[in-house]
Amino acid sequence: MDLLDLADWRERVASLYLSDLDLTGFRRARDELFATHPQSPVRGNASFTGLSYFDPDPAFAVEAGLTAAEGEIQIDTGDTDGVVTYRRVTVAHTGFGPLTLWWIEAYGGGLFLPFRDETHHSHTYGGGRYLTDTVKGTFGRGVQLLDGDRIRLDFNYAYNPSCAYSDEYVCPLAPRENWLEVPIRAGEMKYRD
Repeated sequence: MDLLDLADWRERVASLYLSDLDLTGFRRARDELFATHPQSPVRGNASFTGLSYFDPDPAFAVEAGLTAAEGEIQIDTGDTDGVVTYRRVTVAHTGFGPLTLWWIEAYGGGLFLPFRDETHHSHTYGGGRYLTDTVKGTFGRGVQLLDGDRIRLDFNYAYNPSCAYSDEYVCPLAPRENWLEVPIRAGEMKYRD
């Protein structure tokens, strides 16, 4: 049943990300999913009352120009996934700094945008956060492709990787080229110290 629960979790996550909920409704629904689903990364935490978020801020929803990127990196997950290859797709040039958008070279593939910013010292997960991981169904909120050379990034939808909630998970973290030297006070905050 665990794998059926996992399939259901992924379907619910994708449905949530593709829904027409506004940011407040999205956060409320996400908290409910985390609180009740058997595949939630916070399962078993009876004291869970919701995730912590920065206040919504439209200044952290930006459009960025894109340039082509080449090459790949390999990340050893240290777990059953082994070494995973990430191929550079494009670089988004934001006022906060450049961010590489990756393609996960695994079965099914998927777009992946991890980042770390200067809030990682105190307010957010130390390893960074994600704007999208389409393998996990997080479509259309943090990253929206506008046309061939522009993208919209909404950091109000930034979220923690699963390993931020539980030591049961091993997650790919933001590579050095996606470390921003400014604080991004938007999206999900640190779950635990």
